[in-house]
Amino acid sequence: MPELPTTEHRADLGTVLKEWGRIGCVGFGGPPAHIALFRKLCVDDRKWLDAQEFEDAIAACNLLPGPASTQLAIFCAWRVRGRAGALAGGAAFILPGLIAILALAALFLSDPPTWVKAAGAGAGAAVAAIALQAGAGLVPAGWRRAPQQSHRVRWAVYLVLGAVAAATVGPWLVLLLITCGLAEILAQRLPATGRRPASAVPLLAAAGLGGGVLLPLAWTALKVGALSYGGGFVIIPLMQADAVGQHHWMTAAQFLNAVALGQITPGPVVHTVAVVGYAAAGLGGGLLAAAVAFSPSFTFILVGADRFDRLRGNRRVRAFLDGAGPAAIGAILGSAVPLIRALSEPWQYAVLAGAAVLTLGLRRGPVLTLLTAAAAGVIVVLAGGHLPQ
Repeated sequence: MPELPTTEHRADLGTVLKEWGRIGCVGFGGPPAHIALFRKLCVDDRKWLDAQEFEDAIAACNLLPGPASTQLAIFCAWRVRGRAGALAGGAAFILPGLIAILALAALFLSDPPTWVKAAGAGAGAAVAAIALQAGAGLVPAGWRRAPQQSHRVRWAVYLVLGAVAAATVGPWLVLLLITCGLAEILAQRLPATGRRPASAVPLLAAAGLGGGVLLPLAWTALKVGALSYGGGFVIIPLMQADAVGQHHWMTAAQFLNAVALGQITPGPVVHTVAVVGYAAAGLGGGLLAAAVAFSPSFTFILVGADRFDRLRGNRRVRAFLDGAGPAAIGAILGSAVPLIRALSEPWQYAVLAGAAVLTLGLRRGPVLTLLTAAAAGVIVVLAGGHLPQ
């Protein structure tokens, strides 16, 4: 991908704020929808980027940990209006969904009316099916990227390890992803500089430091934003272990609601961490969690966007992702296990089965599935079904 100076401005800041904010408001459906919207804006309509450059940007963003579609949004804004554009465009893309999810968090985490609790219980029951759909959708492309038989055997091993780790040892999933990346570097007999994984060492050491709520919350958000690979559902076991199991900021049912809210609001799934922050420390906690989770994405682009071509060509980086990537896909699939364990009412399993038919059988999108499940929850509870405790 050709390197162009960050001072080459192709649009004014007002245009960036308007267009990126518009996508932030209508960007339902996760990364595929975000990529399609930015391709239409930047390549087809405005011709700010050519098609090859846009594809290269997608590939480079997928090599980075964190929310790839958010990083793509920031990169495109950087290419259009330099560093100021990256900051303005990234914020405009993130803020609409953040405002929406914090408003919904205030509703769902307070003492809402019965029908709201019922809608949350119904939507939460469907979340595991959405996770399975997200993971299954990534398997074919990942398998094709491992053409040699020996690579495919290792790919399958990493996938299984990721699934098992997400289902059993959620808090340590990050270490498993890093270990799989290092193992693939060794398997391909490349010199391991360890730049990516080494950077996590001081962060991991900080996990047990400090008291109160804000530092543990910031650590959880940092893992979500800087140490997750693959699709957005990789962050689910990380957040669930911290928010429900370790710190007890929210109940299992409330966490399911948080994941569902992250799916039905526009923008990246990483917004879910703002609900966890709200549960831990109110509005300030939600804003802190979002700021920490998204700051690595801005840093990666502002510091390294002009080196994306070298990043894509780095054999060690590619080898690391050859190991961490399938483990992340496995983690997305494995995240369904703790999500299912969080269900407590028999009727929720029936809703989950219906959601599985919609997502895996009929291939309906997550927003429609979750809204349908929410409606089912309201009907069941109003008919006499019990709300989860």
